[in-house]
Amino acid sequence: MWNRWFPWKWMVRQVARKNGFLDPMHLLSQVQRFSQPSEVLAPTELLRLSASLHARGFMNAQVIQHNLDWIWPYWVNRQFDPRDPSFVPRAFSLTHINLTHRNWTAIGLPDSAAYPIVDPRGLVTPHYDGWSVDAWIRTPARIWVPSQSEAVCQIMESGPSLRVKTSHREDEFSYVQTAWVEPGTEGPQCRIRISASAVAGSRLAVVIRPCNPEGVSFVHDIRSTQDPCGWVVNQKDGLGLDPAPEGIAMSDYKRGDVNIDLMRERSEEGDSVSCPVGMATAAFGYAIAEGGERSVLVTIPLKSEMRVRSLPAKSAIPKEATATSREVWAEELSRVTSKIDIGDSGTEYLFEASLKSVILHSPGEVYPGPFTYKRFWFRDAVFMLYALLLYGSRERVQKAIERFPRQQHASGYFSSQEGEWDSNGQVLWLLRKWHDLAGWVPDEEWRRVVSKAVRWIISKRTDPKGSAPHAGLLPAGFSAEHLGPNDYYYWDDFWAVRGLEDGGFLLDLLGETEAARRSRAAGADLRQCLDRSLALSTRRLGTEAMPSSPYRRLDSASVGSIIPGYPLDLWERDDPRLKETLDYLCRNCMVNDGFFHQMSHSGINIYLTLHIAQNLMRQGDERYGPLVNDVMRLASPTGQWPEAVHPTTGGGCMGDGQHAWASAEWIIWMRDAFVYESRGALVVSAGLLPQWLKPGSESRLGPLPTSFGDVHIHLRTDSGGKSVLRIKGRWKGEPPRILKAAHSRVELIVEGGK
Repeated sequence: MWNRWFPWKWMVRQVARKNGFLDPMHLLSQVQRFSQPSEVLAPTELLRLSASLHARGFMNAQVIQHNLDWIWPYWVNRQFDPRDPSFVPRAFSLTHINLTHRNWTAIGLPDSAAYPIVDPRGLVTPHYDGWSVDAWIRTPARIWVPSQSEAVCQIMESGPSLRVKTSHREDEFSYVQTAWVEPGTEGPQCRIRISASAVAGSRLAVVIRPCNPEGVSFVHDIRSTQDPCGWVVNQKDGLGLDPAPEGIAMSDYKRGDVNIDLMRERSEEGDSVSCPVGMATAAFGYAIAEGGERSVLVTIPLKSEMRVRSLPAKSAIPKEATATSREVWAEELSRVTSKIDIGDSGTEYLFEASLKSVILHSPGEVYPGPFTYKRFWFRDAVFMLYALLLYGSRERVQKAIERFPRQQHASGYFSSQEGEWDSNGQVLWLLRKWHDLAGWVPDEEWRRVVSKAVRWIISKRTDPKGSAPHAGLLPAGFSAEHLGPNDYYYWDDFWAVRGLEDGGFLLDLLGETEAARRSRAAGADLRQCLDRSLALSTRRLGTEAMPSSPYRRLDSASVGSIIPGYPLDLWERDDPRLKETLDYLCRNCMVNDGFFHQMSHSGINIYLTLHIAQNLMRQGDERYGPLVNDVMRLASPTGQWPEAVHPTTGGGCMGDGQHAWASAEWIIWMRDAFVYESRGALVVSAGLLPQWLKPGSESRLGPLPTSFGDVHIHLRTDSGGKSVLRIKGRWKGEPPRILKAAHSRVELIVEGGK
């Protein structure tokens, strides 16, 4: 209790003024004036994430620019090069953060949350936010380093596995690296197979680096075990090399990077290095015979219990498991009952990579990314699980949704971050989708969960009898984070309407007739309050285009107000408010054909671009096509997207370098382009792309779950260019209405339906 009356603010002001700093209390007060009064200034989780990111950036500022003779990750070479378009001046920046090439690809196994990441040049970071493994080739003339090369090729291998292959070829050498995760009897293992051929006198080096795609990551100690193949990093992380190295070079911060003295012979001083600064480096060398190939397998145990706590007596290579990585992935992908075979290799590749990404990042808890965003948010999880539902991955979805009640407060609030009011509506919407697409029926435990969630939305609303533009809406909050300062965001209210309507449906299933009626009545009342508020905004702005809140002008945050079209299906697709908002966004917020979000992201956002494309598609507006093709263009060579893309470099500039919500939106789009549900009907062929309709092409999809039953789709274009789409359903009851999109040019044949 004493901290309530203790004069903290006065003390902070006095200390700041005494030392010549700005008054932080006055500054905070000024900042708060730019937002609407709210319960939470900013989510603690977001502040923690930002603090961690900038702490790393501050360390980068102290290390990198003073040691540019070191070998650094790809993003540093680009962002610190004044001749490169990715260059970012550093004069008044206290922190140096990766703002131009935030790209990486996670490898792993289904149902494991261990995510090694591979950067665009093959730098592998096996442990979360840890040190990395690189590989270099030293020829008689030079040292070739992947991060300093522009010509490196990188792909995600197709088929039932999750492997990232990085390769490069020149006249004097060739290089191939494949990284993946293999099951082991003692836990998963990160594997890196490195193969090289080169001219006589060359060597391959496997190198331990004190950095990762975010910057510096400390390495204080590297030493060998009693086995010549085994090594330990930081006295806890095992690393195995097969075969044992023929030459070893080690260095610390005082002596400089190991590349300065690469490949000296094994030292009499022992095989270890310690660095109090945390910048120890080591290179393990292998001679390459002229005309021959040298191959090395690096194995790193991933399970935390398997990390070496003291120097082991044996190799750091754990035992093999009975099942291989390919077998584990093949079994998991077989549980995805819907299959897609598209007559276009580009979209097929992106679909496969995206599906694996969503599966990988939903091992029970659901994560929107493997690194920066390896934490749970309802918003991302709901879209990712909905994507999996659309393809029949029922067991994985059930495992994740059954964890949701653990994060529901006694008040009924589903909380992943305080101050965000969209989560309850999102969870109720997903529960309805779970019922419609997977046949889930709520039981007694879910009765309490649903009832509390509905009551929370109803009680959270502001007074609907007031005259303010936000009367009856949810309180001011941080909403979807990327819309701006705290405000009465329409995004939250649209989700609440959908949640109340779907909550009413679920309560009816449970026999709670009166509670279901109250839920639907509250949803109808919130709709009226929204319509009133939007009408006031129309009068204030002189357009039916919707701002993000009753108190904002039109800007890129208006993208949050288009959700009554997609995904919520609350309004008719030709509602003028939707149409004018989409027109505004397409006229004012596009770079090339991608949605450039000024708020926070300051980049081309993939999932929001696809939200716009989904709404345009539903309106029969063929502007959806260029947006979808631009999303494809912005994908990384491994079929991934960062949260936002730098408009000049094409690299990631915001968030996680592999954003699973973006992957989820891609596979949702792929399905909806062929068939989606709207207002009691199935709409077919609304989003077909020209590359899917080339003469002689053929696509097959199914069985695709819908609320009416499973459907199979077959699209074929003959040699003369005539396209025919056949849809066949296995209906739960009466066949639904099946509508061909008005702008579609294909012939529709319905088998077993209306």
